Amino acid sequence: MNTSARLTMLTRLGFAVRGALYLVIAFLILRTGRAEDPAGALRYLGESGGQLLLGIMAAGLIGYGIWRLSDAAFNIERHDDDKHGVLERVGAAASGVIHLFLAWQAIKLMQGAASSGGDSTQEGAQTAMSLPGGGVLVMLGGLILVGVGILQMVKAVRAKFLEHLDPGVARQAWAQWSGRIGYAARGLVFMISGYFLLSAGFQERSEQAGGMEKALGWLTNPWDIVIAIGLLGFGIFGLIEARYRRLHDAPVDGMVRRAVNRV
Repeated sequence: MNTSARLTMLTRLGFAVRGALYLVIAFLILRTGRAEDPAGALRYLGESGGQLLLGIMAAGLIGYGIWRLSDAAFNIERHDDDKHGVLERVGAAASGVIHLFLAWQAIKLMQGAASSGGDSTQEGAQTAMSLPGGGVLVMLGGLILVGVGILQMVKAVRAKFLEHLDPGVARQAWAQWSGRIGYAARGLVFMISGYFLLSAGFQERSEQAGGMEKALGWLTNPWDIVIAIGLLGFGIFGLIEARYRRLHDAPVDGMVRRAVNRV
């Protein structure tokens, strides 16, 4: 098995890990009313599953993160050359960075480092506020997040994500609707988080900012339950992608050979 094939295998594991994190987020809301983001779900699984589970999750997240960054750099998912394709690749880069950060958190948990459990979005807003024009930067981040949320909603309506699945599975109602409600719920959460950033930037108060955890905690009954069901669908769809998504190999072997030749 070459390096590209190993990365593809780890990417499938990464899809499964991402799905599991969203299943945990939905489970915690539905069972206890507790709002968490993917980092909080990772801590929850680490507390209950131990070192082995954290190691498996870290490996999957690393593979998934590298694959997303490879897509951004080399267009391995064959996005169009229009504005939408550019946005897809920018989103892939952001997703890659986020999931590599989650992998780093999993490794730190394996090493016994205590997690602060703070809101990274709020911390980032606080850092931005200390810069010249920080309020504008935070508002720009909010607009981007709202835009990402809208794109997720568009995905839910158009269901173009089904094009990446094996055709036989893509025709199944359970695959279609788990993805639709999942992307719709995720899009709404991103839009709420973007609103928090816009408010924080406009008022120049970093404590107004917040990510998924704050957005889910802000929702009241029955909307928190509705969104939780949607995120449950996204978690299920992640597991479907882990098994049935058609993946193009990242050109890792060529990169390694070129690096060796230069040395």
